[in-house]
Amino acid sequence: MRRSSVIVAGASLAFLACELAGPRTEPLFIDGRAVAVSSDSVLAMTAAGVSGVLLIDQRTGARQSIGADQLTSPVHAQWNEGRLYVSDVDGGRPQIVVFAPGGELLDRIDLGPIAAVAHQFAVLPDGQIVFETTDDRLVALQGDSIDTFALNDPSPKTGMLVAARGGVLHAVPHRTLTLYNGLGRINWRVEWPWEESLFIADLALDSRGRPLVLAGVAGSEGFVVFALDPISGEVTMWTEGPSATFSTRTYGNIRPDSADNWIGVNR
Repeated sequence: MRRSSVIVAGASLAFLACELAGPRTEPLFIDGRAVAVSSDSVLAMTAAGVSGVLLIDQRTGARQSIGADQLTSPVHAQWNEGRLYVSDVDGGRPQIVVFAPGGELLDRIDLGPIAAVAHQFAVLPDGQIVFETTDDRLVALQGDSIDTFALNDPSPKTGMLVAARGGVLHAVPHRTLTLYNGLGRINWRVEWPWEESLFIADLALDSRGRPLVLAGVAGSEGFVVFALDPISGEVTMWTEGPSATFSTRTYGNIRPDSADNWIGVNR
């Protein structure tokens, strides 16, 4: 893997979305967690030590916290059809908690004991929730119905998911990266392109529609973000940084960032 000496500069810069000069900044990962962006430019993010989910309206800079009283340990968030889906664990059982944009609690969806990874899920445009099970499957949950979405190659490591291009991007460490369409058919699949010492910390999709992989190297400090071509899965860009926080500008370049610029220092 190519190494560089990119250093975060100006980490103390306070974030005000409506006052940023030049191209607008969009966070991609905060402290190793993917940031979800809605179709109308509202960011949703979680972080350790922060209650609930922080929403930032990129158009106005308005900030709002939702779900502090309804969520125990939120990690992943995804927008779908104007609703915000947030992963949580309550009493040891993984759940997806659904909120309206204003923060009203709409639903709690219990994933039960079959979910292999509590905080990994992807919501399809029709509302089906795709997640990985303990028997090497991806399943699609809608209401009381669970159907097999795709079969995985057996692996000692569980995979990671993100909703992408109307389907699901699924990364199985040291095996494959696969983009499925909404019916569970493979759009593209690439063999694991990195050495085994590299581990995936999270996946994201930016507002440009690019799949992103946040990764680190076992036994070393620092992280790297890989941008994938959405059509072929080819790695088209990568940027390294000293922490697991990265952002991008309107023109697409990825840069290291500081979580304090977004979440603040009082955590």
